Amino acid sequence: MSSKVAKLVSVYRQHLTVPWQAGLAAIQRVIFAVYDKSDELRLRANVEEFALATQQADKQWLLLDITLAFPEWMAAQEYRDAYFESPEDLAGYQAGELTEFIADLTARLKARIAAEAGPNTVVALLGVGALFGVARVSSLVEGVKDAVDGRLLVFFPGEYHPETHSYRLLDARDGWNYLAVPLLAQG
Repeated sequence: MSSKVAKLVSVYRQHLTVPWQAGLAAIQRVIFAVYDKSDELRLRANVEEFALATQQADKQWLLLDITLAFPEWMAAQEYRDAYFESPEDLAGYQAGELTEFIADLTARLKARIAAEAGPNTVVALLGVGALFGVARVSSLVEGVKDAVDGRLLVFFPGEYHPETHSYRLLDARDGWNYLAVPLLAQG
């Protein structure tokens, strides 16, 4: 395990030692595990370390990997071939986001969360980098955060800027302001 990923696991483990308060607003239950985009494969290879830390803290773990969500959604579209010829014709494409895709993904994730997660569960969202160019991470988090009674852990390949509370996905898109708890591998 790389030292940066090991540090992130350690920071996460330490975060879990704090007892969970009841009655927190949904936004206060969202955690962003921020890491450098170049560490994506290392993080994926060691995601079970986060699951183990969660279980050692007497919490349940639910991993939701959305890496293939867009290609699977696109493959199910009746007019997908026409979309590839003219992507600007995709229905619901507004301000850099496919609204129909994000609505479908949000609904599917909420159904899984409702069926498999409880108030003592960390719901971990992996693969948000795959949303780049088709959806905003902030839209997805906003759409699912209220469905999570425990904690929502978002594995976030990018940057966090503490002075503005802003996150930048893959260090490429303009950041957005979000008041989730950031976990950073310092050093």
